[in-house]
Amino acid sequence: MLRLNELKLPLNHTEPELTQAILERLDIAPGMLRGFTVHKRSYDARKKANIILIYSLDVETTDDAGVLERRKHDVHLMPSPDMEYKFVAQGVNLDGSQPRPVVIGMGPCGLFAALILAQMGLKPIVLERGKTVRERTKDTFGFWRKRVLNPESNVQFGEGGAGTFSDGKLYSQIKDPKYLGRKVLTEFVKAGAPEEILYVSKPHIGTFRLVKMVEAMREEIVALGGEIRFEQRVTDFDIEEKDGVRQVRGLLLASGERIVTDHVVLAIGHSSRDTFEVLYERGVYIEAKPFSIGFRVEHPQSLIDTCRFGPNAGHPILGAADYKLVHHAKNGRAVYSFCMCPGGTVVAAASEPGRVVTNGMSQYSRAERNANSAIVVSIGPEDYPGHPLAGIEFQRRLEEKAFELGGGNYSAPGQLMGDFVAGKPSTEFGGVIPSYKPAVHLTDLATILPDYAVEALREAFPAFDKQVRGYFKHDAVLTGLETRTSSPIRIKRRDDDFQSLNTRGLFPAGEGAGYAGGILSAGVDGIKVAEAVALSMAAKK
Repeated sequence: MLRLNELKLPLNHTEPELTQAILERLDIAPGMLRGFTVHKRSYDARKKANIILIYSLDVETTDDAGVLERRKHDVHLMPSPDMEYKFVAQGVNLDGSQPRPVVIGMGPCGLFAALILAQMGLKPIVLERGKTVRERTKDTFGFWRKRVLNPESNVQFGEGGAGTFSDGKLYSQIKDPKYLGRKVLTEFVKAGAPEEILYVSKPHIGTFRLVKMVEAMREEIVALGGEIRFEQRVTDFDIEEKDGVRQVRGLLLASGERIVTDHVVLAIGHSSRDTFEVLYERGVYIEAKPFSIGFRVEHPQSLIDTCRFGPNAGHPILGAADYKLVHHAKNGRAVYSFCMCPGGTVVAAASEPGRVVTNGMSQYSRAERNANSAIVVSIGPEDYPGHPLAGIEFQRRLEEKAFELGGGNYSAPGQLMGDFVAGKPSTEFGGVIPSYKPAVHLTDLATILPDYAVEALREAFPAFDKQVRGYFKHDAVLTGLETRTSSPIRIKRRDDDFQSLNTRGLFPAGEGAGYAGGILSAGVDGIKVAEAVALSMAAKK
């Protein structure tokens, strides 16, 4: 097979035109083309009236070697890489000579760590503090409707993790030389995702499809000998220290049960603040890291579509338009868009009582009226000095302010973009109706954030209008507060074996440990850590 990159055709091309373009690019007769598959399809929308599709294809001819030799000067033609996943070990623990590995957390990272361990015959035990994905969906929708928060079953906690209530974005900019991202996407397709996620440039799934997929993957883990236990919160870690070496020996659950294990995957997500505190108390090396804070911003999706695609807005191949914005403010702060959700909704994402947190969510169709994105300001440990968990305290203070400003009943505080930039409270909505449930209470959002963040955001919103015409819209709605952009800590691990810097047998993983940022990168990190666990167990067998 040959990998042919950068093949460009008009947006409305036909299938025969794609075939003809391949023949012309390779300079071969029709009879030499055995077939082709689309590896990746993206688009160039810089010229809105003339949007171009860009293909990466895997092509089979009757003489691949000869074609490659004749076209050796084409830098976009090469042998197709081997993207098939290869297990690093198999059946290491089948004789029961070692305690079973334990995975804490069942978000994307923990899910893939458990799946790979199970596929290698290692029969992992998975501990999830929340409920099954369908039960947590009921609790979460109940919170949005009735304002009753379950701290253990919400947008942050439960089977599927925070990614379940999101846009389901499956793209990342991580380096992936082993094509582990392909393994993630392949497993998702096997679990029921549409096959298009294997080739579209910015694949997404949406919440409702994710629910069924997570259930299917859970069933495979169990069928392969894994054990999944819901509503099992880890409250302590048994760490043995001998000759200066610290080694995990077990876990203590809230039920009082102790689980013996030498290998623990920490896939706890970025909101497991109580677990972070326990790890810190037990001496596990943790350091503060940067994250970002800001608001969710809603515009009419039709405005974004027209701005990005012009006369091609609404084209089925293009779908609902997204955007990516960055502004470097005069005060040195970076302001940027994060987790953009075309045709979606802003959702209540609190996991602790008396605090308000926002997130964004879309269904597969991306058919809701508004586009939303977090617009956030970068901050770092210098903004919340102190011990490594100071960032958590900083987040909590902001979330408590948002709760109070929203009315103390989980309504979110909001403001019109024009009023925020002008420095005056909002009193009534314009043409943009916010999607956050249970409700948005109009107020002055500048009273929540630090002055440096307010200053940077007020500068950024008008500046973004140069990148997306119409973005600085007076009645666009800001909803507060976005604080969970990433983990405020990093549980550092060794580069060679992925174990904690100072505690053997503990494998920090995913977003919560500071090693991922999104569904795809978290899934990839889960695979890497599962491989590290398997190699560690194989070495001890």
